[in-house]
This record gives sequence, structure tokens and C-alpha cells, in this order.
Amino acid sequence: MTTTRIRLILLIPGLVFFVSCFQIIEDVTVKGDGSGVAVFTANLSQSKSRLVSVMLLDSVNGYKVPSKADVRKHLAELSAALGKIDGISNVTQTVDFDKFIAVIRFSFADVDNLNRISDRIYEEMKLKPSGNSFYAYSSNDRTFTRKYVYEPKTKVEFDKLKEADKAVFKSATYTSIYRFDQPVATQSNTSAKIAASRKAVMLQSTVLDLIAGKKDITNHIQLIN
Repeated sequence: MTTTRIRLILLIPGLVFFVSCFQIIEDVTVKGDGSGVAVFTANLSQSKSRLVSVMLLDSVNGYKVPSKADVRKHLAELSAALGKIDGISNVTQTVDFDKFIAVIRFSFADVDNLNRISDRIYEEMKLKPSGNSFYAYSSNDRTFTRKYVYEPKTKVEFDKLKEADKAVFKSATYTSIYRFDQPVATQSNTSAKIAASRKAVMLQSTVLDLIAGKKDITNHIQLIN
């Protein structure tokens, strides 16, 4: 998982720097024609008590604490940016400050549209796309691929962080869920699990394992024709 990818999915900007326990959830539903719906969730509810106290302050450890208005503005800007990408539509965003859960949801016309999200972020950062992560789907073969190639520089950059900043990721987890309208015949990732209905595949990992390259999220999923 690249730093850029993490920045996209952390939907409660700034607040994650004051906790060490949060969940990142990527939930993608793919229809037979390749269109679908994606939902990205940042769940900080397990750190609710600390966040309630933190948000009463102006800054902590040199970081400005964002206000609720700041968070809502960031989510609105992110939603607007996503809505401008070809193939992306019906973008909605919600944030619950009682449970500290933020969600961005959108529809895509084709699985390839998901790749354009990462490319767009790289463009805004004036960086070249790394090409280490992409999605693919073939309606003819009924195959879904989530490709990910670990980037050693991710760990190099992580090691440059202050110990207090590294601690943010101590108990952070990443979960990917891919749902389909047809049963899954096979899937290639030994760490992933097929649901009892056989219409979904889930993989869970700690964020630290992804940063260190200890967990591979690449998966080739074959659906039953």
C-alpha cells in the first residue's frame, strides 16, 4: 500500500495522527458487466474517547487538530474531485462525529475507473504514477484481478518518521472486500477468505505489514460462468 493510497482512504484527515487504532475498509461490488459501487471507510470508533478530548485542543505534538468544519470541507473537496473523474458518478460522503466514522461511496462504469483515482491523485501531487497497484476485470472470462507490487521505498519513508508518528499505525488495520453477482470459483491469495455465499472475498491485514511488505494483497479471482 503506497503512502498516496493511504492518504486517499484516510477519510478523517488529520485525526488519524492522534490515535493508534483505526480501520481502513475498501468494499467494492462488481457487477457482471464490470460496473459497480465502491465504498471506502475510515473507522476510528475504537479511539473515540481520545478523539473527543483531542478535538477540544488546537494542536497536539506539533499537529494542528482539524475542526469538524475542516473535516467536512476536506470530504466535500475529495468528493468533488472524484466526481470529475471519467466513469465515476453518484459520489456521496458522510461523517459521524459520534462514532468517528467517515465514508465515501461512488459508482463506477468500469473497474478500470478505479485505477484513474490513484492516477488523479498522483497528478495533483505532480508525481508520476507508480504503476504498482491496479484493478482489472474481464466480463468475457469472468475474472477480477487486484494487482499490487510492494514498493520498498514505502518502508524507507516510514522509517524516516518520528517514533510518535510511527505509533499512529501500531494497531491500524486494512480490510478489502470484493463482492460479485456470481459465485467465486477460485481465488489466488492464501490470506484471503471466500464468504459462505461464495459471492465475496475478504482479506485483512495490519497496515504495518503492508508498509513493511509482509502482506501481499494481490488476488486473481475467477468467477463461475
